[in-house]
Amino acid sequence: MPYFVYVIELDKEVLKSKKFRIKNPEMNPKKACFYVGQSAHEPVIRFRQHKGGYKSNSYVRRYGLWLRPRKYKKFNPIQTRKEAEVIEQKLTERLRKKGHGVWSN
Repeated sequence: MPYFVYVIELDKEVLKSKKFRIKNPEMNPKKACFYVGQSAHEPVIRFRQHKGGYKSNSYVRRYGLWLRPRKYKKFNPIQTRKEAEVIEQKLTERLRKKGHGVWSN
């Protein structure tokens, strides 16, 4: 079964969350904020699930704007869940290093 990583842009309103800001102490508030995830579902389906409340992350449900395919599509599909988790973490770190606020599990 293939796995997928995905990146969702979050509305800047997410910066009102103290928990989000604590997780991203070095972010540049002028840069976009993101949620990075991985799933056995294709990104479009998973985004709809988040927005609909099914196994959703509260930041995506409340602040999710749209998918950002240019940030993830070159990685998909992925052969194993373990590999998807590693790529999810690397994407998260890469975006944070560029000054973005990022939430990931």
